[in-house]
Amino acid sequence: MTMLTIALPKGALLEETIRRFQAVGIDFSAFQDSSNRQLQIEDPSGRTRGLLVRAQDVPVYVEYGQAQLGIVGYDVLREKHPQVAHLADLSFGDCRLSVAVKADSPYRSALDLPPHSRVASKFINCARDYFQDIDLPVDIVPLYGSVELGPITGMSEAIVDLVSTGRTLRENNLMELEVLYHSTARLIAHPLSYRLNVDGLGNVIEALRQSSLVPASVN
Repeated sequence: MTMLTIALPKGALLEETIRRFQAVGIDFSAFQDSSNRQLQIEDPSGRTRGLLVRAQDVPVYVEYGQAQLGIVGYDVLREKHPQVAHLADLSFGDCRLSVAVKADSPYRSALDLPPHSRVASKFINCARDYFQDIDLPVDIVPLYGSVELGPITGMSEAIVDLVSTGRTLRENNLMELEVLYHSTARLIAHPLSYRLNVDGLGNVIEALRQSSLVPASVN
């Protein structure tokens, strides 16, 4: 039997992802050790390998078969449209993709934005699709850092970005206008590996599906 490889997302989803795998007997807690710089580890059983990758890259590793399983936010799947099997909503990492503008702007809905306004976002496809759906032509400005600076500096009239608590928006004098969709952590798999139940993949998937019924830990 070969080793099952699982792609784990760096960032906000990592802690709860590790907890979910621990709950089904797979221990990737070494990724949380501040002295550890490894991006690939084996769990103590020696049956499973973990890859620690950027969240946006999780579905890439799964789609190309370098990992049979992965956990990633729905926002990434919605933006990238990877060819992976969508298996379960794990019900943690809740956030939303929203249109936001300066709080002192005259706009109170996305439709109030003038035609051909500039909208800054790292979610280029989602933003473009949304504005096409409401039949409002805009110019999408790709930004991959602090998108909030778009309206603050006057480079853009609006942004499309992920919002969790809304604190960052409020602290930068921005406000939400519309919610495009809500996002949570999703379990994905390589389609062929899933169909063939490679390396007992089905057992791990079922255990993780059951774990989604258990409330996520609260810090």
